[in-house]
Amino acid sequence: MDVVSSDDISRAASIAVNEVLSVQKGERVLIVTNPSKDVLSIGTSVYDACQKVGAQTVLIVQQTKGQLDTASPEVLSALRTDPDVVVSISEEKLGKDPNCMKDPINIDGRTYDHYFNYLLGEKKARSFWSPSVTIDMFERTVPLDYSGLRDDCRRVKELLDKGRSVRITAPSGTDIEIGIEGRKARADDGSFSVKGSGGNLPAGETFISPQLRTSKGRIAFDGSIASDSGIIIIESPILCEVAEGHVVSVKGGREAELLEETLERARARTGAMADEGKLPRSEMGHYLENITNLGELGIGLNRMARIVGNMLEDEKVYGTCHIAIGGNYDNDARALIHLDGLIRSPTIIVRVDGLDEVLMRDGELSI
Repeated sequence: MDVVSSDDISRAASIAVNEVLSVQKGERVLIVTNPSKDVLSIGTSVYDACQKVGAQTVLIVQQTKGQLDTASPEVLSALRTDPDVVVSISEEKLGKDPNCMKDPINIDGRTYDHYFNYLLGEKKARSFWSPSVTIDMFERTVPLDYSGLRDDCRRVKELLDKGRSVRITAPSGTDIEIGIEGRKARADDGSFSVKGSGGNLPAGETFISPQLRTSKGRIAFDGSIASDSGIIIIESPILCEVAEGHVVSVKGGREAELLEETLERARARTGAMADEGKLPRSEMGHYLENITNLGELGIGLNRMARIVGNMLEDEKVYGTCHIAIGGNYDNDARALIHLDGLIRSPTIIVRVDGLDEVLMRDGELSI
């Protein structure tokens, strides 16, 4: 396995371990990565940075996992040792948890279909995860002004938390209203030092799960969008009609066809997992229904990020927003997929107590 080491990777890894996670001496840290050069190099550098602060660190290298794949049994077993910190630096995904999908963890009305989600949701661990991260991205976007980023994320979160609904328009044709009443936004601001906190690295977005069955209108994805086989670079906008919180039609060119093919494979895989006993029959309908659910609204706030055809970075680009199709982060709409799609230069208006407050106009923050 080829590993690259450099001062720039080491510097970014040190920032991730000390400034983002605030790893302490004696803490138990689990790092999961894959055997490809970029993620293995980053994972090894994070391991070294944890070792320097005296953490008890374990690095597991599993084969690459996609949107519909399950994590290796060794990774799932390691998660069940309840480490203090979990870091996933993957070529694609950490991998699903068939044990929790078959027998979900239920605590006081909260349902978890992955043990990793249980660790965060029950505030037993903290984490960052970097699906599809590259060395260039890690070196360029992790060292940044976290004070400024956290201030931007906080102001966006405060407005979304007060809101009843959000209207998004954009030059490519997006015009959609999304209900958010009763939801709480989350700030992926690179501050993951307390149990239960976590997010992407690179950081740089505030996101919220749409209120179920409330969204209506049209989305015109015009940047990039995730699929089960990689990122789709969008040249001709993908037009999605939305009603009652679900995508009801997908139109456009080849990019739209690729998105529809992903949705079909997700339906087929859901049925197959039920047939294999990996998903309870009683849950199959829920998973199938939410394949077309709007699972996230996120606002990009990382001023070091740029659109590169990698959703981990693309969705953080300042002046964009993204909407995901599939499962949500509040775990009341579960699905095998979560497909982030980018919208450039949006105008975002939040309805608060009958009044409209402009969060972003033509891609520039207004708060």
